[in-house]
Amino acid sequence: MSQQPAGKRAGRIFMILAWAALLFLATRYFGHLQQQRENPNPVVASEHGQGYIEVRLASNGQGHFVASGAINGTAVQFMLDTGATDVAVGKSLAEQLKLPYGYPITVNTANGQAQGYRTRLASLRLGDIVLKDVRAVAIPDMDGDQVLLGMSALKQLEFSQRGGTMLLRQTTQ
Repeated sequence: MSQQPAGKRAGRIFMILAWAALLFLATRYFGHLQQQRENPNPVVASEHGQGYIEVRLASNGQGHFVASGAINGTAVQFMLDTGATDVAVGKSLAEQLKLPYGYPITVNTANGQAQGYRTRLASLRLGDIVLKDVRAVAIPDMDGDQVLLGMSALKQLEFSQRGGTMLLRQTTQ
């Protein structure tokens, strides 16, 4: 059995470590690109004017408006859904947010009817827009941690969509 010189062995170890580092960095880079495609609004900027706050959101590759925000001070990811009557939160996130389950209701979803529970959100934040005491529904069968931002929140704002951009405006007076 022949032994390799120490320099050759060290070079081989260094090459393996370099490849591992390269694979790790590539995975992180492409993971970040995928996340950016899904949520093109990870940091929501706000514009303040006389008597209003505006937020501009870019659509993702599927044409959906996804943005980072907060419910009761906890970071969440919203998907704006003008077809949803209420803000909809899945079971695992509702439990994490410690949302109280109110009376049961039947909700119509894209996948058919489901059981949901009325609840209320003390606060909902999207950029500098803050809504208080927002009606919501906790849906045990809803997968994932994405929150559907429905009309119970959006009706408190002015909004318009044009060319892949949605403008939300909250009047402050």
